[in-house]
Amino acid sequence: MSAHSYYDRVKDAADAVRSKIGSRVPDVAIVLGSGLGDFAATLENAVSIGYGDLPHWPASNVIGHEGRLVVGDVRGRTIAALAGRCHLYEGHDARTVTFATRALGLLGVKTLLLTNAAGGINVGFAQGTLMVIDDHINLTGHNPLSGSNDERFGVRFPDMSEVYSRRLRAVADEAGKANNMLLPHGIYVALLGPSYETPAEIRFLRTIGADAVGMSTVPEAIAARHMGIEVLGISCITNMAAGVLPQPLDHHEVMETARRVRGQFIALLEAIIERI
Repeated sequence: MSAHSYYDRVKDAADAVRSKIGSRVPDVAIVLGSGLGDFAATLENAVSIGYGDLPHWPASNVIGHEGRLVVGDVRGRTIAALAGRCHLYEGHDARTVTFATRALGLLGVKTLLLTNAAGGINVGFAQGTLMVIDDHINLTGHNPLSGSNDERFGVRFPDMSEVYSRRLRAVADEAGKANNMLLPHGIYVALLGPSYETPAEIRFLRTIGADAVGMSTVPEAIAARHMGIEVLGISCITNMAAGVLPQPLDHHEVMETARRVRGQFIALLEAIIERI
């Protein structure tokens, strides 16, 4: 896939979204992680578009990822919510995984909130904790910027010294306080998946400074920063990582915890959007 044709595909998708939402331009977008898609249903005056109705848009085939783009209003602001994302472990390349992020950027989105379900490495975390991402470690072995660079997206060697906006992290803290939620901050590490990590891998990740582990978010954050989009990341700690508790991990536990914190999560996102 040449850089030129990739840009054209992204532009086709952005134009298709624009044709369906009219003059409303969302300047804030949210990517909703596993089990967190309920937020999309709370948008007012919503236009809901299935990924299958958008040209070139990759489908999401993971349980807990619905696969639709919803544009609507939250606290008087027009936002775009992606209920479902595709992942590297599904066999997609990094450019496909970041296709939606690129399209949102061309649509005019200036702020991107990335959410995910993550395993807790930091033993101080409890299941259901919402963690503000301060920084990340990319151990997926992939980068969405590899290959030829298209200057229309961004520069060849973008700075990554502040991937997750300091300003937005402070906004998240304010929003948490307003809802009587203490939000810990931490480092998110992304691995390829889809198998969960081994206890030895979790000990390694803790040693290198990771607080939470998952299989998403990092490629999107890199692509967004490449385009000059301001990024905030929030992890829902849906399970403790391997070796932390004497029990096996399974996806149903992830979904169940995400459902349990649904109300808190929606309240936090609304409060953040109001303050951005």
